[in-house]
This record gives sequence, C-alpha cells and structure tokens, in this order.
Amino acid sequence: MTTVFSNAPDGARRRFLHTAAAASVLATFSPLNFAQTADAERQFAPQPGTWRTFDVTTRIEIAAPQGATRVWLPVPSVNSDWQKSLESTFTSNGSARMTADGHYGARLLYAEFAADNAKPFVELTSRIQTQNRAQDWAKKGVAAESAQSLAQWTQATHLIPVDGIVRDTAKKATEGAKTDVEKAQKLFDWIVQNTYREPKVRGCGEGDIAAMLETGNLGGKCADLNALFVGLCRSVGLPARDVYGLRIALSAFGYKELGGIPAKLQGAQHCRAEVYLAGYGWVAMDPADVAKVMRQETAQWIKDPKNPVVAPVNKVLFGGWEGNWMAFNNAHDVALPHSTGPKLGFLMYPQAETAAGRLDPYAPDAFKYQISAKEILG
Repeated sequence: MTTVFSNAPDGARRRFLHTAAAASVLATFSPLNFAQTADAERQFAPQPGTWRTFDVTTRIEIAAPQGATRVWLPVPSVNSDWQKSLESTFTSNGSARMTADGHYGARLLYAEFAADNAKPFVELTSRIQTQNRAQDWAKKGVAAESAQSLAQWTQATHLIPVDGIVRDTAKKATEGAKTDVEKAQKLFDWIVQNTYREPKVRGCGEGDIAAMLETGNLGGKCADLNALFVGLCRSVGLPARDVYGLRIALSAFGYKELGGIPAKLQGAQHCRAEVYLAGYGWVAMDPADVAKVMRQETAQWIKDPKNPVVAPVNKVLFGGWEGNWMAFNNAHDVALPHSTGPKLGFLMYPQAETAAGRLDPYAPDAFKYQISAKEILG
C-alpha cells in the first residue's frame, strides 16, 4: 500500500528527472577538477534566489527480524524562507503511519511489523525545495519573535547543558563582545580555532558537549561541534538550535566534503546550526563544516582558517550555507513512539528495533537501509 502525506498547498506537481543536469554538475565539479584548481581561484559563494526541488527516498529492509519489528524514519519538518517540506509518500508491508514529536514537532514515519513477517520493509519518499542562504549583514529589520517563542532555544537539553563549564567557556570566549553579532562571531571563531574534525568518530557524533569540555577532547563531528556551538550560544543568552538533516547533492563549488553523492546518501547525514540575532532573525551557522574542510578536503590537515581553501568557507558559513542539503528537524531528547529503547539525543538517522534490541543506525549495510535523492524540474 502506498500512502501520500502532503505538507504543501499544491500536492500535484509536474515531475521531470534532472538527470542530464546532474550529470553535468558531476562532470564539472568533480573532486579531480577541484584539486587541479589553483588555491587562489577557489570560491565558495552560495547566494539565495534559485529554488531546487528534490525527491529523497529512504528504503529499509530488515534482513533478520526477531519477533515484532519497529521502524522510525525522520521526515522533513522544516518550512522557512530556505526550505519547503512538501508531500511524502510511503510504502510498506507492515502497518505504517505518520506521527510527530510532541515538543519540537519533528515529523517521523512509524512502521510496525508482526513477528511472522519474514521480510519487513518500508520505503519513504519526501519532496522538498531548498535554496542557498547568505546573510546580508547590511540589512536589518526582520520582525522580532516573541520571548516565549525564543525561550526554548536558550534552555538546556540532556546533552547540551548551559551552565557550569559550558557557560564559563562561553563567557571567556566572548570577552569584549558588545553586540549579539559579535558574541556569535567570537563563539563561531572559538569553535573553528579550538575544535577539530575527528574522522574516527562514528556517525555524526553524540553531541555530549560537557564531556568534551571536561575531558579537553575537542575532536568530533558535526553533531559534536555544532552542538557545542549551540550550547555556548545558549549559555550567554543567544537563542540557538541545531538543524538535523542530510546532504543531498554535490557542492556547486567543487568542495567534495560539502556535498553528497545523490545515488548513495547513507552516511551523508549532517547537522547545522542557527542563531537568532535581533534584527536579522534566524541566521545560518556551520562551524563544523569549516572543521571538515580543514581536516578532510585535501590530503593535508589544514590548521590555518586563513588558508585559501578554507577561508571562503569560514567566511560564508557564518551567516550562510549551500542549498544542497535538506533539513529534517530541530528536535532533541526524542522519545520514539512505542519504543522500548532510550530517548535519542537527536533524530537524524533511521531507527529500528527488533526483539533483540535497537539496530545500529551508523551501520547502514548491516541495518540494510539505502538513501538516495533525485532532483526534479517543473
């Protein structure tokens, strides 16, 4: 059975696969071509104005079910001036339905399968539109959000405390800052200068920021580094939030580490961050991707953010990001409905449980899930 869930005012849209354009992008912006480009010529300058449409498909097949099986898939929940979460369709040989996190409104597809179902499967396709973000710092005037609306984005979560060593670190890092923009810039720079990308961390990391600061182990991945940035911001009164999502296309600027291969996106999960700044509203941030470029874009670990490979990324990701990425949600401390396992620190990966317990979402080949994206014209 196939079910359609629409979050768009117009569920009917013409569909044309963008295969020729995708092939052209792949040929033009391959890592090889980028590697041959002189450092001084490398650019990273995404600008808003052009919306792109994608169908993103996740398929899960439970190869060795034990007893009753349950599956949860994150569904795009963000609607903003940079993303439109449109309709979703799903097919399953079990009982599947859309549901949502009660606090953050994060949508997810929940499927359950009887113990005698030998080959449980569920497939979800979500259509989204996305565009680049670039903050114009010369323009202010965005209508202010209410204090009540912003309050939750200054509060602690299980893995993101806002007191103790987190607040002490943030206060020291923001010394001399007179405005909220200056505070955010100092904290962004602190992350870039003091943390680092650690490729050996599984998945996107866990985001236990107090443990990072207390141990002095400041290596991690996006869910660690951007969570630390968010926690530091919250601890000094700046509303901030993680945005959990998935890279869905190659970078148009040739950065191999800032894009995903559309045919195989398992492992392409990536979280970003936003900070609320008075007069500007919610502003895009991603210091973790600066760290990724420094560590993995070239064969040599680049330690200087002023390096010509890193500098344009370091500048742009304070206020912007490329729209080759899809956001799922901003949720923390997620209790999966009907789950026998613990809460999740965040919901960005497919989840499943059998009678033997929760499967490992960081092992897609053993878990048996695939994620792909197709760009659509029309």
